[in-house]
Amino acid sequence: MFLLANLLFAVAQVLDYVLWAYAWILLGRVVISYINADPNNPLIRFLHSATEPVLARVRAKLPLASGGFDFSPIAVWLAVMFLQRFLVRSLYDLAQTIS
Repeated sequence: MFLLANLLFAVAQVLDYVLWAYAWILLGRVVISYINADPNNPLIRFLHSATEPVLARVRAKLPLASGGFDFSPIAVWLAVMFLQRFLVRSLYDLAQTIS
């Protein structure tokens, strides 16, 4: 059973790192939306292509634009934080219980 516990621990840790990185990428996207960044810059294109598929789905499901502000990054950020606090923590606890 220790193999399954180690696998769950590893999955939880990788998922935690991926969610942490995505939260920072999302923050970068929000910051560049407030400045007049060059859309041909590779970093700007990366931030846009990494976040737009998720943000577009949230915008389609929940129209969160008000007064010219788009609140979909806040909804996605809250979802990422929820996944980190609930799913990752549950995987860690499950791995600890199994071992």
